[in-house]
Amino acid sequence: MTLSDRPAERHRQVAGLFTERVRGTRSWDVPSPVAGWAARDVVRHLTEWFPGFLAAGAGIELPCGPSADENPAAAWQVHCDGVQAVLDDPETAHRELANPHIGSLPLATAIDRFYTADVFMHTWDLSRATGQDDRLDSGFCARLLAEMEQMEQVIRSSGQFGARVEVPGDADTQAKLLGFIGRDPFWPERCPHVP
Repeated sequence: MTLSDRPAERHRQVAGLFTERVRGTRSWDVPSPVAGWAARDVVRHLTEWFPGFLAAGAGIELPCGPSADENPAAAWQVHCDGVQAVLDDPETAHRELANPHIGSLPLATAIDRFYTADVFMHTWDLSRATGQDDRLDSGFCARLLAEMEQMEQVIRSSGQFGARVEVPGDADTQAKLLGFIGRDPFWPERCPHVP
């Protein structure tokens, strides 16, 4: 599937794939490729960081569902539906999000750049942790990698990404993106401590 360039539609596609992986998860306690995280922590991360970012930057309060500890699938669905409702709201086209680190951006652009991209990358984490199809859209992988490579210094100093994991020179774009953000694309094969 080729991802849309329109933020609302791209979120619908990216979040839709993540939702499929949530529904396909049989155990929320299995380890994930993110050190120290189980599968449920992937959902916890996405449902916990973004509401504060949106509230502080745009004054928008997302609906609050159960915690990822109680019910990860329901936590994700309430959150996902709330974000999609913001993107589908015609008023969103006239709103901005302001943040001291990024300045002011159109709201839909900010959601797309910081949140939808995060969901996209964490889809691999949940998929790999739970033994599901972990292929990502190669075109979007290439786009994200090109954008992030241009600001690698800022990304590394933010503490939001792990150290780069070296991948073979002939690796595909997905593996290169994963290595860039600090994931081992061959996890768990090279991690003997993971069952």
